[in-house]
Amino acid sequence: MGLLSGVSRALVRGADRMSRWTSKRGPRTFNKGRGAKGTGVHAPGRKFVLIKEMVPELVVPDLTGFRLKPYVNYRAPAGAETPLTAQQLFLEAVAPAVEKDFKEGTFDPENLEKYGFEPTQEGKLFQLYPKNFPR
Repeated sequence: MGLLSGVSRALVRGADRMSRWTSKRGPRTFNKGRGAKGTGVHAPGRKFVLIKEMVPELVVPDLTGFRLKPYVNYRAPAGAETPLTAQQLFLEAVAPAVEKDFKEGTFDPENLEKYGFEPTQEGKLFQLYPKNFPR
């Protein structure tokens, strides 16, 4: 919206309608707040019941003797690591075990479950085959 169209809209509709919605302009019960979650419920009789499970609990580790500082300079260079591909993951995790078994003569192509291969996806939360198999 341009400047002239905004000014003309404010003059036509009324400048008060374009002002910010605050707790002074809203009803008596309106409180804008800052997005904090409630920690309980309002009970009958204008009482507030605090629910212990709704109170946020901050878990802070003990950092005594920790040499790094909690600040990262915005001018720090971006990471140089490339994203991990499926082939790289196979070569780093499974290929050494397959190669070792092949050299020893104990490699069995019928027993690939030893290396993490799953012939069926039954019982998995996210099944890759056949419904969600990429085509």
